[in-house]
Amino acid sequence: MSTNGPSSATNGSQVRPGALVPTNNVTTSEGLTVRARIDPTLTVDDVVKQLCINLKIKELPANFALRDETDELVTNDNLRKKIKGKVNLKLVNAPYREARETADKLGQKNERNLKLTLFSLQKFIREEQFAQEFINHNGLRELVSVIYDSNGNTLAYALTAMQNLMELDYGWSSLDDNFILKVVQILSSPTSLINVCRPATAILKKLVEADPMSAPGPQLASTSRSPPAAPPGSVYRYGFHVVFEQMRKEEKLLETVVNRLGSADTAMAQYSMMLINSLLSHASDTRWEEFIAELERLNVRKAVVRLMSLHIMEDLTSCILDFQANIVRVTYRKKTTLVDPDSEPSHAAALQYIWESSKLEEETDENGAVLKWRKLGFDSEDMVQEFSEVGVLGLDCLKKLVENDQDFSKLVLEQLSRALERRCSIAKASNEVVELLSEHWAIFAPGYSTSTTFQPFFLDFYKVHSLATHFFLRMWTESGAASGDFTRVVALVRSQVKVALRSENVRPWHEVVNDFNEREYRAVRDRQMKELELEDDLLSKVPVRNLRAKLYKESYEFVRQQRIQCLLQGAWFVNALPQSSPRDPPRRSNRPWRFMRLDTGMKYLHYVDSAVKFPVRSGLEDLPERIDISMISEIATGTCAPPPNVLRDQNDLPPTSPLIPSPLSFSLLSAHEGSLADQIAPDQSRWADWTDGLNMLRRDGGHVASKETAGFVQALTEIGLKIKLLDLSGEKVEIPSGLAAGPPPTNTDFFFSDLL
Repeated sequence: MSTNGPSSATNGSQVRPGALVPTNNVTTSEGLTVRARIDPTLTVDDVVKQLCINLKIKELPANFALRDETDELVTNDNLRKKIKGKVNLKLVNAPYREARETADKLGQKNERNLKLTLFSLQKFIREEQFAQEFINHNGLRELVSVIYDSNGNTLAYALTAMQNLMELDYGWSSLDDNFILKVVQILSSPTSLINVCRPATAILKKLVEADPMSAPGPQLASTSRSPPAAPPGSVYRYGFHVVFEQMRKEEKLLETVVNRLGSADTAMAQYSMMLINSLLSHASDTRWEEFIAELERLNVRKAVVRLMSLHIMEDLTSCILDFQANIVRVTYRKKTTLVDPDSEPSHAAALQYIWESSKLEEETDENGAVLKWRKLGFDSEDMVQEFSEVGVLGLDCLKKLVENDQDFSKLVLEQLSRALERRCSIAKASNEVVELLSEHWAIFAPGYSTSTTFQPFFLDFYKVHSLATHFFLRMWTESGAASGDFTRVVALVRSQVKVALRSENVRPWHEVVNDFNEREYRAVRDRQMKELELEDDLLSKVPVRNLRAKLYKESYEFVRQQRIQCLLQGAWFVNALPQSSPRDPPRRSNRPWRFMRLDTGMKYLHYVDSAVKFPVRSGLEDLPERIDISMISEIATGTCAPPPNVLRDQNDLPPTSPLIPSPLSFSLLSAHEGSLADQIAPDQSRWADWTDGLNMLRRDGGHVASKETAGFVQALTEIGLKIKLLDLSGEKVEIPSGLAAGPPPTNTDFFFSDLL
């Protein structure tokens, strides 16, 4: 390597024969700029050493490093690229030295220099060499102190630095409850600036996700709900229960976070959505019911439905689909949680409210038994058994039905005034509608959601339930049904549910209301008769529905593993151009192709950019660059266009205008760094493999983005179901509509006999 004086000089030193060595401007800390011819085969340490020698710097070369104009650290991995690109470089303090000086400056609390120090810290803290020395030099303690004592932009910079530090999986395990409470208080304050709230929200989200169950290692495969003990010094020692205990001290926090979903700042809405999703995904058993009840009280579903209708929600699509998937989990858990009024005061209170709203009086039947819940249409007085199939979800739905119907008592009296065989069992109808809606929205198992579009009607589950239950009662009356016709009316309602809730991502709510309230019995019956010609009644039976739920879960997991396997194998993509202003000229790249592959630890996407496609060896040796999976907050689709200089045929890239986003494009977005990658897949199959694979790779299961993947899951489920049913039909096994459990044993004086 050779250097030539100040930048005004035009003639450089001689280059060794046969070598073409680019010239880079290098600026020293004193402001002196020299032109240096750097051999790209050298290491960064050798380059720095020669610069120190040529510039006659007496300090040890180990005290210095190179950065580019954006302050990105020059490493052995990116040195060649920066030299070939003739990037202007700066000779600066080494990361370890910069880290010590930064920690010392934070401790001095010099208000004049504090903002500048924190501004630089936001960027440098992401570098491992800097971060390690910063932590070892008590930098974390000083940063926490600044957060306690600052406000305004100074606080925003400090919180952003903390947020970036917490991207590391070490070094911040000393953060205590007082710090968490401080962040909660900052976030709760209605006067906090947006640029303060964004990193504060991200910090809470990170703490929620840092629970022992999320720690890398074999415990991830454990099915036990008991979290393992975090080893000493591990940052995986927090989690939902730790954060939520501090959140409970600020009653307005959740309300403030939910309100910020309506923020005009899209990034603020996105951060708030991500925090809510993390809380939903990691809620502990002990606080789950309290947390969910509070979210329902704050009407978070309505806030998300409102986001769906906004034109600025493109950046929030992934977060909204995550929220839908989380609500599927909440709904499934409620459905499988038994109603127990003797042990759960909330269950007893809900039942008491329903009974009081009916304005009925208890009686005794001819046998002297209490006649209470049977007057509402239940088959018995045992509420545990009556709600056994629909659980707490069924109880909540019935309670909401009563709350929203001021004439509920008249509805009950109307049924009681009829002859016994002509009465419609209101409570049984309510529970059956819960089953029908659960079937329609595939509430089959926790953690599995194949919806690729918004489902605003699903988020209004209770309202839809109320509409469908009233529709049930109306069909009962209009059809002149008797006690033996319950199954027939259920079939009518199932048919109407499919029609009323079709295309819910584009249909307005008033059409749903009209479909349930205005459709006459004759029209519904005629349509249903046509449907019956094409359907098998066997598929609607409860055991078959339960079998479909089991197969659905297995199919989802199979497709998930297949998608992730595609990521492990790797694929070629086109480096795309994000959408820009029409005035901006399209950028040209001399390396338009990128090969990406997921490492076996599933922590990084390794890649290489190239001018042409070439055979990539197995492993990661050919892939020098990488993207941290944990940095990806959203996989956005249809976001970018192909570069204008890509020579391609139809197998390389689908034809499209350089200015129009490709339907096969996707971007890997970071919450605070923008786009980490903009790619275009060669075909629909590869696009589905990668967009869904990256989504399904997340710890909480993520969501499905493509109709192709959702179709695979559904197809595998239906094929598996038909194969199972062929086994049964071949043996001419009669499948009952339901199985009634007998009474439990009166004592333990019994044993199970051996099958001979």
